[in-house]
Amino acid sequence: MVMEMEFRVGIGFDAHRFAPNRALRLCGVTIPYELGLIGHSDADVALHALCDALLGALALGDIGQHFPDTDHRYKDADSSNFIQAVMAFVKERGWQVNNVDITIVAQFPKLSPYREEMRERVAKLLGIGIDAVSVKATTTDRMGFIGRGEGIAAIVLVSLTRERSGDK
Repeated sequence: MVMEMEFRVGIGFDAHRFAPNRALRLCGVTIPYELGLIGHSDADVALHALCDALLGALALGDIGQHFPDTDHRYKDADSSNFIQAVMAFVKERGWQVNNVDITIVAQFPKLSPYREEMRERVAKLLGIGIDAVSVKATTTDRMGFIGRGEGIAAIVLVSLTRERSGDK
């Protein structure tokens, strides 16, 4: 019997509008800015997209199925809790996160000063090394709702691995 590696990939996307009197949370980190994002939970677009990427890799639907915005338990919830719950699904099925690539699309604020803190937080939430976590930020060169400073979006790619036995 030979052990083989099995791989899965998932992609997640999320976007939220800016709003006053809200904290701006990205990758589980509070970013100093005069606006936050509107959402039922803390509206952390990066962690929401990460949830969807993980759920997609597992073929388990999306964040709205597991943490609906109609459920009062998730009102103003820390999205780190969603990641922890989804990581339980990952582990229950014998998978582990191989790596994650997060792109945050925001005209404002400048995110580079917080990149390492965001990488560290995501690595901790996923139980992987920081060398397997990429967090990047880009703008839309002032095009569209993001370029007009109306909100932020995130795109996430995650890969999962697990060993499986195979006869050779």
